[in-house]
Amino acid sequence: MDSVERILWADRALLRSVERAIKESARLSGQWLACRKGCTLCCIGPFPITQLDALRLRARLAELAVAEPDRAERIRRRAENSLERFRPHFPGDWPSGTLSEDEGAEERFATLTENEPCPALDPETGACELYEARPITCRTFGPAVRVAGENLGVCQLCYQGATDAEIAACEVDFDPDNLESLLLGELERSTGRTGRTLVAFALARGE
Repeated sequence: MDSVERILWADRALLRSVERAIKESARLSGQWLACRKGCTLCCIGPFPITQLDALRLRARLAELAVAEPDRAERIRRRAENSLERFRPHFPGDWPSGTLSEDEGAEERFATLTENEPCPALDPETGACELYEARPITCRTFGPAVRVAGENLGVCQLCYQGATDAEIAACEVDFDPDNLESLLLGELERSTGRTGRTLVAFALARGE
């Protein structure tokens, strides 16, 4: 097992931790949680992902290319089309797909591309075609979760009418052992990949 395979194996533990936290937050949130199959609000508009997210997406797309090559090719083509639209506005290093740390440039890019669907989103069914490998941001955007004591943003459709105290009571730490940070460090040492990127770069340049 090489270093990348080890990282992907350890990533499973991270995902299990995230899923446990989401289930607990969903239990605490009850009717305040609006997330459901077919809701695609958080799938529209590009958003930063980590290199670990990108690795997970590439690995899943590679598996899909063997099992369902036509489906995988449609996903890759959507990613490539997204990149063509992103190119004039991309705030970062285009060859590597790494986003810059310029918050202003990133905000302008987000505004200009706010209607761009995620390449993994099936336009006919409204479902994520890489759901099992979706980024951590996708998993944690709806429920009230936190990491390293930092509260993460929640979807505007969730917790409507809830007070700050009520939302705080639903918060669960999804990575208490800081595993994501450890895996990102190992990934950088093993591959040189660092910084944030976009789903489209991960899928259009899958390895």
